[in-house]
Amino acid sequence: MRGKRVTKALLTADPIYGNRLVSRFINRVMQSGKKSVAKSLVYIGPKMEVRARRMGGASYQVPNEVRGDRRIALAIRWIVTFAKKRSNKEYKTFADKLAVELMEASKGTGEAIKKRDLVHRMAEANRAFAHFKW
Repeated sequence: MRGKRVTKALLTADPIYGNRLVSRFINRVMQSGKKSVAKSLVYIGPKMEVRARRMGGASYQVPNEVRGDRRIALAIRWIVTFAKKRSNKEYKTFADKLAVELMEASKGTGEAIKKRDLVHRMAEANRAFAHFKW
C-alpha cells in the first residue's frame, strides 16, 4: 500500500439548524465565494410578516419580524403547499413536484419565493403602522 489513508475533513455544522447536510447544500449553491448570498437562498423563510391589529374600531396590518421556529415553519409550509398544487399532468409523484419546487426556490423563481416576496412587500407597504406593534 502506497502513501497514507486520506482522512476527510469534517464540514462544520450549519449554524441555524446544526446540520452538516444543510452546510453542504449551502456550499453547493454558493457561486464565486458568496456564501451569504447562498445562505439567503437556502434559508427561504420570511424576515417580516404582517399581523392584523384592532385599534379603535379599525383593523391595521402591522408589520412584525418573524423569528425562530415560525420562520422555518412558514418556509416549509409554503414549499410543501406549492409543491402539492403543481399540476399532475407535468409531474406524476409528489417527490417530483417537491424536487422541482426546491430547484426553483434555489434559483429564486418558485411559488414559495413569490409568496415570501409578497409577504415582504405587504410588510414594507404597511411600515407606517409599525408603531402599533408591541
